[in-house]
Amino acid sequence: MRTKFIFVALCSTLMLSAQGIRHSVIGTSVRADDGSLTITSADKRQNFAGGATHDSDILSPKSVNIHPDGKKYYVNSLEGCATVVYEIGTNKKLKTIRHHFDGSEEKLWSTPSSLYPFTHYTHDLNRFDGKPVEGCFTHGGRYFWVPYYRRSYDINAQDPSALAVIDTQTDEIILLMETGPLPKMIASSHDGKYVAVTHWGNNTVGLIRVDSDDPRQWHHEEVLVVDYVLPLNFSLRGAVNRDVNSGYCLRGTVFTPDDKYLLVGCMGGAGGIAVIDMQARKYLGRMLGMRGNVRHLVIRDGMLYLSINNAGYVQRMPLEKFLDAARTMNGKTGTVSGWQECAVGAGARTIELSPSGKYVFAACNSVSAVCVVNTQSMKTVARIACDSYPVGLDISRDGKYVIVTSQGKKGGGGNAVNIYSVEYAEPEPVPAAVAPAIASDSVAADSTVAVVAIGTDGGIDSKWWYIGGGALVLLILLALIMRRRKK
Repeated sequence: MRTKFIFVALCSTLMLSAQGIRHSVIGTSVRADDGSLTITSADKRQNFAGGATHDSDILSPKSVNIHPDGKKYYVNSLEGCATVVYEIGTNKKLKTIRHHFDGSEEKLWSTPSSLYPFTHYTHDLNRFDGKPVEGCFTHGGRYFWVPYYRRSYDINAQDPSALAVIDTQTDEIILLMETGPLPKMIASSHDGKYVAVTHWGNNTVGLIRVDSDDPRQWHHEEVLVVDYVLPLNFSLRGAVNRDVNSGYCLRGTVFTPDDKYLLVGCMGGAGGIAVIDMQARKYLGRMLGMRGNVRHLVIRDGMLYLSINNAGYVQRMPLEKFLDAARTMNGKTGTVSGWQECAVGAGARTIELSPSGKYVFAACNSVSAVCVVNTQSMKTVARIACDSYPVGLDISRDGKYVIVTSQGKKGGGGNAVNIYSVEYAEPEPVPAAVAPAIASDSVAADSTVAVVAIGTDGGIDSKWWYIGGGALVLLILLALIMRRRKK
């Protein structure tokens, strides 16, 4: 019986390791195989274990957004119902913004529109905890917009959710607005006129007019539909999986540089990218031809970049080539070929480019790593480990810091924010300065660490855990058998 117990325990330990639960190690450094950059795990904040890096406000962190002035960053803690503000360089916590509303905040709510009617809930609609997902800045970084996955009472995210607008000078919520069901991505237009809120929950995108300097003048203008509005009539008692039961599962959202088009990635159905003509306010159709479900979109230097979640790829194509094909769709689906691509690892989620545009940094969820792609060769040049199941990622304007959120899954992992410093062999260009939103001094972290080979992934390669663990099990079993024979 004792032998059986030990065998089961050891097998359980091996199974836990095989699930991929891992933790990054501060001080680990990886040099790109072409010597072009070195990425170092400089710091972290996590809600497990103890020590100086522990932070109980980090609970299922979904996204991170670095302020345009480069002095602080915002982490949206989904299940913690909070946005946590840190100082760049020192990673000192500056503030925790709670998304808890008891009904006394009526003065914060904008004038209701008729675009988002409640159909399932009727009482205490503005008493809830908000689950913050993504974020974007407007008005030169003065305001930070945060949509809520759902209001806490809406167990299946089928009635209107909401968003908060945070004044980054005070880091206080100054405005609340209704949204459609289950908003995830949010993006601002380059001309400062619009904020687009993408509703994962029902195939729609809401447009908010924000070109006034007075937040009280901001208002909902229109709801745009991708193919059809998904009907929502789920149970009010039992939860369903809305991460999959949501039509096209609209996600990555970006305005083209001239603001003439809005592109929205589709993670559900056959995938693709929904294209909306902003001038005509017309849905042009859904463009296919990429490797699968599109998670994140970035436009830089005339190129459209995207991450393919399931297959684990970063792909790119000239933006004009994509738009030329999109203009012919006329409300239907189209196909465009000729993508350049690089395999980065399963579960490619958020991607961002360095200031020069030479490198793409990708958070790869299933392999628990940050992958760096050279955009000229479209080859992976570096890979470093992070805490299990990363989802969100942002890079500072000077390219010196990459911050990654590891959300975790039901099986464990996550609940961590990994902070990386990056050194480039050729200096990255420094973008034009942005007026600071707050007066604070940033202190750059400076640490000396050992450099290891790229193949380590910033930690011990998982295959050696499996080989070593299997050998240990066999040795223990053999010892137990020999002992029983001697008896």
